[in-house]
Amino acid sequence: MSLIKWEPLMDIENVFDSFPTLTKLGVDFAVDVYEKDKNIIAEMNLPGIDPDNINVSIENNYLRISGSREESKEEKNKHYYSKEIKRGTFERMVRLPGTVEEDKVTAEFKNGELVVTLPKTAESSSSKKIKIDVKK
Repeated sequence: MSLIKWEPLMDIENVFDSFPTLTKLGVDFAVDVYEKDKNIIAEMNLPGIDPDNINVSIENNYLRISGSREESKEEKNKHYYSKEIKRGTFERMVRLPGTVEEDKVTAEFKNGELVVTLPKTAESSSSKKIKIDVKK
C-alpha cells in the first residue's frame, strides 16, 4: 500500500477553483495593458456602468480605475426569481510598466469599454495624484 501525502492547502485551492469567477459587481475587472505607438494602453470592459460614475487617476506609477453601478429605481413590488445584477462600488489598480506623461493621459468610454491612453516618457514618475476626465 502506498502513502499519499496530504496537502491541506491544495484542498482549499481546489475548492475555490471549482467555483466560477465572481466579482463584486459581476463585472470582469481584467485589464489589458499593452504598448502601441509610444503609448501605454489600458483597456477594461465595464458594461452597464454610467461613464459619469467612472473615476480614472494616476498615483505613484499606478493607474486607478474606480466607480459604481447604481440601481436606477428600486421597486419593492417585484417578485424576483433571480437577482444576479450587482450594484455598488468597484476599484482596480494596475502598476504601470513605465513612466508616463501624466498631464497628457486620456480616457475614453465607448460601448461599455474604457480605453486609457498613457503617453510614455523617459523621465521618472512623480508622486502626485492626477485625475483624468473620462470622455464619452
